[in-house]
Amino acid sequence: AGQMSALNISKKRKFVADGVFYSELNELFSRQLAEDGYAGLEVRVTSATIEIIIKATRTQDVLGEKGQRIRELTSVVQKRFNFPDGAVEIFADRVANRGLNAQTQAESLKYKLLGGLAVRRACYGVLRFVMESGAKGAEVSVSGKVRGQRAKTQKFADGYMIKTGHTYEEYVDTAVRHVMMRQGVLGVKVAIMLPHDPKGIMGPKALLADVITILEPKGDDYRGY
Repeated sequence: AGQMSALNISKKRKFVADGVFYSELNELFSRQLAEDGYAGLEVRVTSATIEIIIKATRTQDVLGEKGQRIRELTSVVQKRFNFPDGAVEIFADRVANRGLNAQTQAESLKYKLLGGLAVRRACYGVLRFVMESGAKGAEVSVSGKVRGQRAKTQKFADGYMIKTGHTYEEYVDTAVRHVMMRQGVLGVKVAIMLPHDPKGIMGPKALLADVITILEPKGDDYRGY
């Protein structure tokens, strides 16, 4: 992505190249760091370096012993994209509230199912944890051959969930995982409706479109029409 900007390529090409770069990193990290609570990444391009910030729940495991693991990942990324030495820096950042992160919860559900926990129990466990973490609503669906030969989808929901519009993009965090079970592949979907947060830390700053704030009239001298 850094070299792309150096070469004079069209805007369209640059956006596509940046997107592919991000997707490839996301794929690599979600496979390598699945058990360490990987929860997404952020790419920052400065004039000299490319900073990749890995968000995870267990940052110590991402760093590895004396930072060895993160150095290995840096080396892999550097070689894959032909970056010069020292052009890539990878940092690990702890996720503040893992209960509000769909990727972490989808991974957690995946390991519960692989461990042989019953689907209903596993899903309700995730739902409860998400709702206790302060989410407005949550939905978990598991599809595939859960019992017997017939594939079906089981949906579990709690709280308030919106499905469409721009607000959906801002408020709902989603994640999908494939679980390789003995009887076939199960698809796991987790959607979490984040709470409104004026500071923008736990959830989006913007209010929901249908939330109306009624202000008090000013003083006694206010006379309506």
